[in-house]
Amino acid sequence: MNMAKIIIDNNSFNIEKAEGKLSIDNLEVVHDLLKTEGNNYHLVYNHQSFNIEVLAKDNHTGILTLRINGRVITTQLQNKLAGLLQQMGMDNNKKKLKDLKAPMPGLVLDILVNEGDEVTEGQELIVLEAMKMENAIKSPQDGIINKIQIGKQDKIDKNHTLLSFQ
Repeated sequence: MNMAKIIIDNNSFNIEKAEGKLSIDNLEVVHDLLKTEGNNYHLVYNHQSFNIEVLAKDNHTGILTLRINGRVITTQLQNKLAGLLQQMGMDNNKKKLKDLKAPMPGLVLDILVNEGDEVTEGQELIVLEAMKMENAIKSPQDGIINKIQIGKQDKIDKNHTLLSFQ
């Protein structure tokens, strides 16, 4: 089951997709969505046809700009990842992040930066093993590493401070 919230013009809608069915605000929506070419889609909903082009998509902020039958709209999608980022203090609505915390418990396999390094948003900082999978922990912002508070092979818990920014 996938759950998300989409915001359009200050109106919020809860979207749930489970077992191939789509519900908006707990009402099942009968639709037919077909990806056509590139970033283009064709949607049939309520006996109406919609041509949709994805103009811009920012995975970090969830902002999606669409052209629907010639009209441009901007939406914001908030899913589990966006909620987790917000809980961790990594959402864009806040000022610069001071501490980067572990999103899950695990084992530190590698530290890819040093104290004093200048990093860019999206740059891989730490490799964390969790549930037998390697996970790259990326920088949520541009900045300078102030202090690394873990070492290789450290076992850490969720929300353990990994490093701090200047």
